[in-house]
Amino acid sequence: MARARKQIESAPSSADLALLARREIASDIGRVRLGASKILRVVSGQAPQSVYPHFDFLVGLLGSQNHILKWNATLTLANLAPVDADGRLDRIMDAYLAPIQGPNMIDAANAIRGAAAIAVAKPHLAPTIAGCILAVEHASYATAECRNVAIGHAIRALDGFFDAFGDKRGVLLFVRRQAGNPRPATRAKAERFLRKWGGQAQAAARKPQAGRGS
Repeated sequence: MARARKQIESAPSSADLALLARREIASDIGRVRLGASKILRVVSGQAPQSVYPHFDFLVGLLGSQNHILKWNATLTLANLAPVDADGRLDRIMDAYLAPIQGPNMIDAANAIRGAAAIAVAKPHLAPTIAGCILAVEHASYATAECRNVAIGHAIRALDGFFDAFGDKRGVLLFVRRQAGNPRPATRAKAERFLRKWGGQAQAAARKPQAGRGS
């Protein structure tokens, strides 16, 4: 970590640092690879335009067998959303969101977190992203408890871009179900969400469903 800080402080520019980090991800030394991937993530949050030229390289890391490289790449790509005028993220969303289905809960949690950031920067993707996040309820992880943890991540993520999509009923129904989740932390997230968005929840409940009353 001290080495990473020294590199950040000594690099002439964020673009130079991003290039250096990309090169060091190929290192034979594990701690160097992981430190470099973290540097790339940090730089992407501060100067996304400096990391954007490495977009395809980061997409390749989504398939890495090293989970830490994969997690950092997932979050780094999300940080690039504000400068993605070319719509390159739009074209990889299926692969980006795939970990939500399982089997690795931490892979899913990072994809959920990153997807929420993408939805904020690219509201036109919000309905697609929300639909994939809602699928966490039926995803297959190592244990039921892992799924409940992932559901907690999903609730927090949906709270972050709840205003970005039109039909909110599916989200509200999902969160209402989690008010009875057996995991206390997840249940508390659901309760906070419903307190925050309770007015919209009530409006959705009063809205007649298609085919009823006709």
